[in-house]
Formats: sequence, C-alpha cells, structure tokens
Amino acid sequence: MCGIVGYVGSKEAAPILLEGLKRLEYRGYDSSGMAILNGKSVIHSTKCSGKISSLEEALHVHPLKGSLGIGHTRWATHGRPNDENAHPHTDCTGKIAVVHNGIFENYLEIKEKLIEGGHHFKTETDSEIIPHLVEAYYQGNLEEALMKALKTVRGSYALSIICQDERDKIVAARMGSPLVIGLGEKEIFLASDIPAFLPYTRNALLVEDGEIAVLKSDGVKLLSVEGEAVERSSFHVQWDVAMAEKGGYKHFMLKEMYEQPKVISDTLAGRLKDHSIELDVALPKQFSRVFFTAAGTAFHAAMVGKYWFETLAKIPAEVELSSEFRYRDLCLTKDTLVIAISQSGETADTLAAIRQAKKLGLPVMAITNVVGSSLAREVPSLFTRAGIEIGVAATKTFVAQLTALVLLALKVASDRNTLAKEEFDRILFELHRIPELTEIALQNDQEVRQSAKLFGNRKEFLFLGRHLHYPIALEGALKLKEISYLHAEGYAAGEMKHGPIALIDENVPVVALAMQSPVYEKVISNIEEVRAREATIIAVTESNNKHIQKFSDHIFWVPQTHWLLSPILSVLPLQLLAYHIADQKGCDVDQPRNLAKSVTVE
Repeated sequence: MCGIVGYVGSKEAAPILLEGLKRLEYRGYDSSGMAILNGKSVIHSTKCSGKISSLEEALHVHPLKGSLGIGHTRWATHGRPNDENAHPHTDCTGKIAVVHNGIFENYLEIKEKLIEGGHHFKTETDSEIIPHLVEAYYQGNLEEALMKALKTVRGSYALSIICQDERDKIVAARMGSPLVIGLGEKEIFLASDIPAFLPYTRNALLVEDGEIAVLKSDGVKLLSVEGEAVERSSFHVQWDVAMAEKGGYKHFMLKEMYEQPKVISDTLAGRLKDHSIELDVALPKQFSRVFFTAAGTAFHAAMVGKYWFETLAKIPAEVELSSEFRYRDLCLTKDTLVIAISQSGETADTLAAIRQAKKLGLPVMAITNVVGSSLAREVPSLFTRAGIEIGVAATKTFVAQLTALVLLALKVASDRNTLAKEEFDRILFELHRIPELTEIALQNDQEVRQSAKLFGNRKEFLFLGRHLHYPIALEGALKLKEISYLHAEGYAAGEMKHGPIALIDENVPVVALAMQSPVYEKVISNIEEVRAREATIIAVTESNNKHIQKFSDHIFWVPQTHWLLSPILSVLPLQLLAYHIADQKGCDVDQPRNLAKSVTVE
C-alpha cells in the first residue's frame, strides 16, 4: 500500500519526486524518503517519519541534488513508522538504494542467512533484505543482480533500485503490486500510480508481474525475470492532472462527493438505452448463481448487488469478504459466476480470491475503476469510470460501483426475461434520472450540516437499515469511523432487539434508513423500538414522505425514485454527515490515520 516514484532525466530529480510522492500520499503516509544519485556518483538520501510535509521541510534544510533518484511514501507493515524504518533502504556499502511496496513473506529466513554472511541490518522492515541480496549478487550489472535476488524471495513487490556504480539507470521490478512507467522527452518516470507523473507526461507503459524494467533517460527496456526481452506498447492516459486537483474544494473527499452526479452519468453512458442495457463486457453464457467477493466499501456495494440480482434477475447470490474467500470450503459449482469488485483493481485479497476462482474453473468477471489494473488484465471487467479518487474514504467510487452493479443486474434480468416489460422500462426511466437526483440530494445538505454540529461530539452512532439499505447502514458507519474516529456500527434493523438495543440510551444518535420500500413498515417498527429507549432518531427518507416526521427528530431528505434504485441516493447524506463531523473535529479528512487508499498487501 506504499507509493514509490522514480525519475531519470536532465532535470533536478528531488522536486519531481517530491511532487510525485504528494500525489501518491493516499497510498500511505507513515513516513517518506528519497535517494538521489548526485553528479559525483554518490547516493545521498533523506527520510523521516510523518507525512510528506516533514520530508519537504527536511529537503529545504538539506537539499538533494542530482538528476536520477527514487522516492517512497510508506504505510507501515513490518516495523514501526519511524525515521529508521522509512525507505529508501541501503546495503552495507551505501552504494545501493531500494524502495519497496509489498511484503516479503520469507524475509526472516533470508535475513538470518544474510546476517550469517556478514551483512548488517539497520531496520525492522522486510524490505531491507533486497539491497543486501543485490549487494551479495552484484558483479557490475544491476538488473542481473536483481534477477538473482528475486529468485530467492516470496511475496509481493514493486521495487525501484539504484546503484552509484551505474549512474545512468533505475532498475524496477513487479510482482503483485502496481507499477507504471511514464515516458517523457529524454526523461523517464516510475510510479505506483499514474497521477504521480501526470504533470509531465500522459504516455505510459505498464510493468507486468514477473517483469523487470531498466529505465534510462533515452528509453525503457523490459525483461522477464529470466532476462528475456519483453515487447509492449505504451498507452495514452485519457484523464489529465486537473482531475487530481482539489479545484477549490477544502478537501478531495468533498470534491469527489460533488463529482458523483457526473460519475454516475459517465458510468451509464453508452450502456443505458431507453429500453435496453448494452454492456461493453461479455457475460458468461451459462450461470445460475452469482458469488461476489470484495473488501471494505466495495464489499458493501457487493451486498447491495446481491439484493439486486435476487430481486431483478431472480438468481441466487452470495457475498464473501475477499480475505475469507480462499479459506472457506465454498462448495462453488461450475455454474457459479464469481464477480470481484475493487476500486483500484490491485486489492491483494480480491486478486487472490479471483485467482482461486479461476483455478477452480469458474466463470469470472470484475467491476473496477482502473483500466490496466491487475484485476482488469486478468478477467473481463466492467469499468466504473469514476476517474481518480484521492480521498482515502471511498465516496464516488462506491456510487459508481452501485451504478455498474444495477446495470449488470438489469442486463441479466433482461436476458432472462425475469421482469415485466413495464417494470423494466420504469426502472430504466428512473435510472436515467439518477444523476440529476444525485445532484439535488447533495445540494440539500443543510440538515446534515446542522446535525453534524449537534451530534459531532457524541461518542458513538448507530446506523440501521433493512434489505437494500442494510449495506448502506454499514457503509454509513464505516465512513464515520474512517474519517472522524468515532465509534459507529451498522446493523440490520430487525436485529436490534436481539442484543444491540442494550446499547441504546439518550446519548446515542440513531441514523435510520427509512426509505419507502416493501419493508418500510418494518423499519418504522424498529425506529419505534429505539425511540422507546430515548434515542435521538435521524431519518433518511424521500422528500415526499411526510409520515416519517412523527417518528424522527431530524430528517435527511433525498429525492424520490424507484425503491430499488434508492440506495444510490440514501448513501449521499451519510457521506456528507461523516465529512462534516470529521471536518468540524479538525480531523485529516483525506488522509485518516492508519489507512491507505489501496490495500495491496494481504
């Protein structure tokens, strides 16, 4: 989940690396550092704990000069987040420097052998084995030494390495962690993600698993780990640097929430017709069951997808956390379609789950936001078209996933003729309106702001929902936990009386998703149960529902739509509530503690 950058060219490397690290800070911000090969062919490095602003201050005091270098921003796995464990790491001689994203599973075994061979380690990290392994194998060719080193390790990695004896090149390698190269004019960039080099070039080249890249200012050479040449075409990035800027908003998260109408519209574009759904991914011809696998916010989207497939397409559907998928005996049959959902397409657990499904010979597909991601390259994918999401707490990518899921469910329903034509056309008509309704819902946040002021100092919140809105309750609680550090729990409303109701008193605000649906009356009964325990009720409901005023203290209104589409709207005030509470408390909204955007380690 760390971010790595590299630069070789004619410009000063440090400012370019620093800017790239800032654009990758969403991947981790426990510590950061960089190593520069200066004009005298000596590697100098600066690294420190804390956010990248700390590194920027250190570089201001002690600048690093040189036109070739590597940088790193860390999300700590092995070893505490301190100056010592920050990357880059060096070998015993200080001639080799490495930055790493991933985890080496057998690092202790390798480390013990290296120590026995006379190597001295300075950190607690697994990453430090690489510079020492390269040192042990080095005989004048950096890529050959790295190839030999990588044959001894197990795990995931995106690596960038420099050597002061080879002053004109950066060598990089990938296995299970993202890595992309930017192709400029007489300059080459390397990064974990494209935004790091977008100010300089929109021409990019992907590094695949099991490959090594040799970067020089005049070009790139790709090799397999066996040393064989690899040919691959570059591609042009369609979005530009403006999409990665705040655009006048206080936080990226706020900007990204207000981009949601366009994100939904873009995800629908070309796929939603007046009377049909036309997807740009082929579905398996034969399946009678659907199994979703995902993590975090994507898991909540998958839960909504389960209800849509069951209700619209009349297909049994199940959901499992990606981290649990491989460790269950799921008894999946050959007619089970496995659908993986991942914003980044690099989520380690989700990739492992889909690979397991492929090994079992099951039909597979994915919903992801990143063209060219590992997931998209491995399985047929329906893309969400959400653009870059910098805020660590997912917002626009969640509604994009919901949009893709409902399109997918409606397509299967149409193919199987499980909906009456009148009902199918009515849902499609309402789906056309969803971008406009989303914009209305986001503008109608005065009550949300007021509630944030009233309840932002409370210690815990409960979120209640039923059926389609149970996953939305979970997502609302997750958003509040992620960015405000308040204890919040989401529950299936009908389960409250089976234990959690014991937590209710006058100090606990209860956010109830009371959207009109076949279970609306049941939700009202659940609201009455918590009202009887003196809880403050914040209801989320449609603007035409005047009935709810009898049962709630505060109301977050959203526009009315078909009840099956309402989760796309009901989540919006919950996102805004989390944002306003976190902002009011002075929390770091875009970079909440202990979190990173893309979880690329298991």
